Amino acid sequence: MNKIDCIIQARIGSTRLPNKVMIKLTDSETVLSHLINQLQHSKKIDKVIIATTEKHEDDVLLNFAKKNKINIFRGNSLDVLDRYYKCAKEFSCSSIVRITSDNPLIDPKIIDQVAHEFEKKSVDYISNCNPRTYPYGTEVEIFLFSALEKAWKNAKKPSEREHVTPYFHNNKEKFKICNIKFTENLSHLRWTVDRENDLKFVRKIVSRIKKRPILMTDIIKLISQEPTITSINDTNIPNKEYLKSLENDKFLRK
Repeated sequence: MNKIDCIIQARIGSTRLPNKVMIKLTDSETVLSHLINQLQHSKKIDKVIIATTEKHEDDVLLNFAKKNKINIFRGNSLDVLDRYYKCAKEFSCSSIVRITSDNPLIDPKIIDQVAHEFEKKSVDYISNCNPRTYPYGTEVEIFLFSALEKAWKNAKKPSEREHVTPYFHNNKEKFKICNIKFTENLSHLRWTVDRENDLKFVRKIVSRIKKRPILMTDIIKLISQEPTITSINDTNIPNKEYLKSLENDKFLRK
């Protein structure tokens, strides 16, 4: 199979948990570095690229990338679709796996499973989160560069520019789309980092599970043995930034 390049959306700014991607999970790992270490265990990923903004506050991500010899691209802070497209174009990506930087427990085996189905089904876009059956924080989206370019050229709504993939879901008739479901619905589990309680949960996981990479099955095994762990951050909350974008769609001139 052709290798797939991974583009990580990352920025320092966060209203709920400032600087979250550079917060320490362990003495030696930040949220972002742990995520990248997880990704390096994928058999399908070729290049890993950080796509951040041109804001001064994100210089820290540039320094991190240089120090760790990781590819980085800087672009528009508001038009995330534009940033993502131009990043993929600059690095000549033909197929892209989209990962967000607040998901340090991303499972490389899930990425490889989704990538396998992506090639097998010859689709434009595939995910494991539309509809969601996997835990929050294990989202994988893979799409062709040609599909991303179509979205970049045609997306008009704020919600389609401020986020990368809504145009696909709003225009399913224009793309060949597929979703991967887990054998049971685990969408009530929250493994992303968006709030202080999320950070506490992830720190607990990485401290208790010593093997690397940490897989979804490892976490499920741990919480089945110690179910109280999930009470640390057991409430999934709506994506407020996306909801705000949807609200702004109403003001778009027709």
